Amino acid sequence: MTNQNAGIIGMGHAFPSGILTNADLEKIVDTTDDWITTRTGIRQRHKAAENEYTSQFAVKAANQALERAGLKAEAIEIIVCATTTPDQIMPSTGALIQAQIGATNAAGMDIFAACSGFLYGLTMVESMIRTGQIKYALVIGAEVLTKYVDYTDRSTCVIFSDGAGAAVLAPVAEDKGILATKIRSDGRYEEQLYAPGGGTKLGTSHATINDGMHFFKMKGNELFKVAVRSMAEVSREVLEKAGYTVDDLKFVIPHQANQRITDAVAQKLGVSDEKVYSNIAEHGNTSSASIPIAIDECLQSGKIKEGDLVLLTAFGGGATWGSTLIRF
Repeated sequence: MTNQNAGIIGMGHAFPSGILTNADLEKIVDTTDDWITTRTGIRQRHKAAENEYTSQFAVKAANQALERAGLKAEAIEIIVCATTTPDQIMPSTGALIQAQIGATNAAGMDIFAACSGFLYGLTMVESMIRTGQIKYALVIGAEVLTKYVDYTDRSTCVIFSDGAGAAVLAPVAEDKGILATKIRSDGRYEEQLYAPGGGTKLGTSHATINDGMHFFKMKGNELFKVAVRSMAEVSREVLEKAGYTVDDLKFVIPHQANQRITDAVAQKLGVSDEKVYSNIAEHGNTSSASIPIAIDECLQSGKIKEGDLVLLTAFGGGATWGSTLIRF
């Protein structure tokens, strides 16, 4: 059986043009710029217009990634879209993206793993490339989260943002690409971050809408502790599996959930601040899109260069979490 490493050969990202600043939120909900920045590190977030939806940003990011990879869409064999905010219940957003970019030879599908979704997608696609089932894949994290926040709940409406990031994956040299990856979940933490309405349990009705059951609900203090512990533990597992330590890393790119979570994970891992990438002040929490957006920013700015060892780690509702070690 073929055994080859899978690596990222092209990245792209996209945002809506709308921006919601902390000053804007001060006019909407009982909060202040100081309260938001102190607790989250966020100063602004991207906000889609009423007529904008998830696949639009995913398509822009995907096309940019394909262009940078030097590939035509027809070469892609699978599209995995990680999203918590699909265009619609059916068909999958991945299938819609497949049609819109002209990836006529690809299967399109969605992964629903909240903020860890992009790492779930990388893990699945990596195994398919490694075993020779496919050659080229597109993994996308795309969200329009602002349509699911309650603008009377300051614990959630100040956090979430919109955007998309995409990665083209292909076989790479033996010492490059994804060196180790691990994903986990624990449904016992369901109610720490969830949206109860809209599924087969509660359905969609006047009652669920009036009760705000379709909005995101979060228990931030409890979530913080589990997120920090889980991200640090799985990161150590992945490093050990690949035979590296934190001293070997060029960068750690965590899911951009909250600056305090990022700082706490870095401290728990023993990683210096200059090795940890953060863009949450400008972009807010874009869930599954945050890691691919951050990777692309690092590549385009030259912060990550060929040969650099980079650790990705995420935690999301579910609860889900994971970590991936990549040599670019």
